[in-house]
Amino acid sequence: MLANIIQWSGRNPFLILLATLFVVVGGVFAVMKTPLDALPDLSDVQVIVYTEYPGQAPQVVEDQVTYPLTTAMLAVPKSKVVRGFSFFGASFVYVIFEDGTDIYWARSRVLEYLNFASGRLPKGVSPSLGPDATGVGWVYEYALLGKNKSLAELRTIQDWYVRYQLTKAHGVAEVASIGGFVQTYQVTVDPLKLRTYGIPLAKVSQVIRDSNRDVGGRVVEMAETEYMVRGQGYLRSKRDLEMLVVKMEGGTPVLIRDIARVEMAPDERRGLTELNGEGEVVAGIAMARYGQNALEVIHNLKTKVSEIASGLPEGVSIEAVYDRSDLIHRAIETLKRTLLEESLIVAAVCVIFLMHVRSALVAILMLPVGVLIAFIAMRLLGMNSNLMSLGGIAIAIGAMVDAAIVMIENAHKHIERLKADHTVRERADAMLAACKEVGPALFFSLLIITVSFVPVFTLESQEGRLFSPLAYTKTFSMAGAALLSVTLVPVLMMLFIRGRVMPEAKNPLNRFLIWIYRPIIAAVMRWKKLTIALALLVLAVSYFPASRLGSEFMPTLNEGTLLYMPASLPGMSITKAAEVLQTQDKIIKSFPEVSSVFGKAGRANSATDPAPTEMFETVINLKPPL
Repeated sequence: MLANIIQWSGRNPFLILLATLFVVVGGVFAVMKTPLDALPDLSDVQVIVYTEYPGQAPQVVEDQVTYPLTTAMLAVPKSKVVRGFSFFGASFVYVIFEDGTDIYWARSRVLEYLNFASGRLPKGVSPSLGPDATGVGWVYEYALLGKNKSLAELRTIQDWYVRYQLTKAHGVAEVASIGGFVQTYQVTVDPLKLRTYGIPLAKVSQVIRDSNRDVGGRVVEMAETEYMVRGQGYLRSKRDLEMLVVKMEGGTPVLIRDIARVEMAPDERRGLTELNGEGEVVAGIAMARYGQNALEVIHNLKTKVSEIASGLPEGVSIEAVYDRSDLIHRAIETLKRTLLEESLIVAAVCVIFLMHVRSALVAILMLPVGVLIAFIAMRLLGMNSNLMSLGGIAIAIGAMVDAAIVMIENAHKHIERLKADHTVRERADAMLAACKEVGPALFFSLLIITVSFVPVFTLESQEGRLFSPLAYTKTFSMAGAALLSVTLVPVLMMLFIRGRVMPEAKNPLNRFLIWIYRPIIAAVMRWKKLTIALALLVLAVSYFPASRLGSEFMPTLNEGTLLYMPASLPGMSITKAAEVLQTQDKIIKSFPEVSSVFGKAGRANSATDPAPTEMFETVINLKPPL
């Protein structure tokens, strides 16, 4: 059957070249549309349930919020692990699903069970789902700087303008705020005055709650025009709060200002940020949505930042403190350069050993078509381009041209046997015969190499997510090469192998290698037992260095950015954390190799960040090497 395919391909070059053109066009489209990232996403399919319970201790949060939610989530279909974490005023419940579960199916299932569990929570406590982002979704972080603005003013700009504008960027799941001060109205009551007037504390809270709302009335028609009646009651200033009536005492109203002090004050903080050891800043963290192209998301964010820059108050600017696109570009450029170098080496070897440039073009042209077939398969399976997936292509390149080279050499042998005055038809028949002679065996040899990575597909969890892209792309590349060896290669041979072909015996390099090879193989065959003994000795000696090599789960990357994560003793106050963080950043920034230092203590206003106050996360951006 394979011989018939080779025969048909050689007799129908137009159809094969047309099909190749479609493959090339589809492959180029797949390359342009395939998401780019530095490493495969190793995080589990998870859904986060985030609940705020302000002012409550962790034990209360655990008993009244985390435990009821955790027990309810145990019954969610396809969930394998449910973890709950309780902090001061906040609860995090992580529902981990089986590999391969669709993230949005998982979110809908969690939402169903959440509706049932919400009835078991304290009044006023409302759980919500975290963003549809992964653990490695923090692709862009920025600081909001303003020389003439306070931290409270900058946080207001971040929360009410910048955050919403950046959230509109395509592919962004959430933009979380951290740092600065959230402005609030605080009413500080005087207990003695409350007792004097006989007013309970709950009455003060109730009055403020009831007074901060608008009410609607009916429509009044006057002079052929209708007017909507409504009562305006929203509190808009400190004075509005002070003038609220709490009680009537003998016809005289008792106001809030008579029993309490109303002031603008910052809300309670569970996180802060610092830049370059120069003091606190307001910052934002942009998270890419699950399955999105990280590079495209970062580009969309940068475009949005440039668009909104003109709308910021005078003196306020947005400075990027972490940008993963630099790593992605460097990783992809390194692999592109490696693939190009490999292709050039393969081309050079083909030319040197075949001593026929046009014959070498057969192998050289087949190589990119096989790579494009791998990209088409990646696109169809929704895989992204990263170090591991492109590494699989790099591993396969050397073996992909084996079939083409062997078929070309066999064709050269057949052409050598032809008469000097042979016709074009005889030459074509000789090449087709050469292809049919070795083509089926080469096809199956490439398939054997293709299935050699099958054990990698049995890996599960993080190991599977890390190495399966490499196994997939190597398999796709080798399968594409096997297909091309019985279709495109015979056609290219018919087109390019023309003119005088140098016999193998006259190639000086081949003659030199054969001259070295013959005495070695003769000696080896003469001293068989000694050869086997030496091989076993080398194998035994290699055990010691192999046992000392060590192992790493992830490949080492020169990202250009370091993440330093020290932790202090539990219970550190936010003020002390700010002091320690600034001192640490100032020391790190003093090194000449450091470009900028962005420190974070505690957690951002996001369900994806459960960090306690005593945990520091410092992003150290290094200067590019000279």
